[in-house]
Amino acid sequence: MHIDMPTRYDVERLAAARDPHSVTVYLSTSSVPADSEKNQTRARVLFGTAIDQLREAGGKEPVAAIETFLNELLEAPEFWFDMGRSLAIFATPSSVLEFRLPNELEEHVSVTDRFAITPLLRALTFPNAALVLAISQNGARLVEVSADRPAEEITVPGMPSDAASAVGLDSIGGRAPSGRLQGDEGRKVRLTQYARAVDHALRPLLNGQSLPLVIAATEPLRSIYRNLAGYAHLASEVIEGNPDDLTSAQLADAARGVLDRIYAADLVALQTTFEERRTNGRASTDLSDLARAAAFGAVATLVVDMDAEVKGSVGDDGVLSLDSDTGQDAIEEIARRALGSGARVLAVRRSDMPENVQAAGILRYTI
Repeated sequence: MHIDMPTRYDVERLAAARDPHSVTVYLSTSSVPADSEKNQTRARVLFGTAIDQLREAGGKEPVAAIETFLNELLEAPEFWFDMGRSLAIFATPSSVLEFRLPNELEEHVSVTDRFAITPLLRALTFPNAALVLAISQNGARLVEVSADRPAEEITVPGMPSDAASAVGLDSIGGRAPSGRLQGDEGRKVRLTQYARAVDHALRPLLNGQSLPLVIAATEPLRSIYRNLAGYAHLASEVIEGNPDDLTSAQLADAARGVLDRIYAADLVALQTTFEERRTNGRASTDLSDLARAAAFGAVATLVVDMDAEVKGSVGDDGVLSLDSDTGQDAIEEIARRALGSGARVLAVRRSDMPENVQAAGILRYTI
């Protein structure tokens, strides 16, 4: 399965983009290579819907440019051979951007002056995917984990074969050639050198990634690696036990449990903070209040129902206008403005929302 996870910068850039011919397409895809033609066929139907909408809006040259971009994707078999669980495509007459996502998203086609970003926020909030680093003194493995596909070990160029070879010795125990390091002290120094070599091998591959990295290791190597790892998305929980005894499938099963607990704990923490802040006016579920707070840069964290839609717009003064003819989604407009001011924005299912509301915000200050 191929995953192209968007970064926060990607989402902010898409949220801020404006073009009268902005096409957004989300479609569910199969990550099984044999289903590549089915993926293409469904995409062709949705692309056709988008082109029809563009033609209704008028403008032959912009329509032709976007149609060319979409046809180029359809005519690239290798692109459809390696999919995630969903595909997101954002096209204008001058550019096209696509992400292969680990979440299964509902089909969506829109043609307006801005991109639809809420489904993308869902993928960024809970990616349902992770990487596992199984590391011991006998070697290290990087395993890709998805929600429902078999685990896959990833080849990492330059990965040390084991701790001893990483430090140029036959064994990491005993005395160093200089005679200065021995016993536990010498072993920890060599394990640190080994862990740093593993981290350096991983960095080019992890660069630009935002998936959680779950460590499977025993002490002291577990703590040694955690203390020097250069990856920003290292999971706080680890997989216990000797990773040498675990298959890739077993590591993936354990990682899925870690992900579930990370997400559940995050939602509980948000709920607790929301209730605490609401008592002093620093949290709200009222869309008018949230629109005003987002416009003034007062939103610290915004949580929205990924399936909710409220037709309307938000002015630069923060005034919420509910209008079914606007062609905009007021909740998404609140999310755009919150993103633009550096807020954390999450898209979750209605059952995970505080009091089952459409949106809830934790504010930096009262408004």
